[in-house]
Amino acid sequence: MYTVIKRLEISAAHSLSLTYESKCSNLHGHNWIVTVYCRAKELDENGMVTDFSHIKQNIQGQLDHKNLNEVLPFNPTAENIARWICEQIPACYKVEVQESEGNMVIYEED
Repeated sequence: MYTVIKRLEISAAHSLSLTYESKCSNLHGHNWIVTVYCRAKELDENGMVTDFSHIKQNIQGQLDHKNLNEVLPFNPTAENIARWICEQIPACYKVEVQESEGNMVIYEED
């Protein structure tokens, strides 16, 4: 089994739609640290699980320096973002999204 791990930093803003009062309902930003995990039993025709640059283009290219509420079709919580990232990358099975030093979410496929 081969595993590829790509770590990215994404600067982006969001506001959360919540059922309770929170300062996170206001537009605010983070320097998100995203770690993407991909694996495969066999390498592709290029000898890779996936190209690191494809992960960067696919995720950072869509999210970096954006208002996530304008580019994602859901409430952009760290949990929802992690799942969405996992769905964007072939062979991805796990994503960590850290929105601040003390707050991290992990999404992992069953």
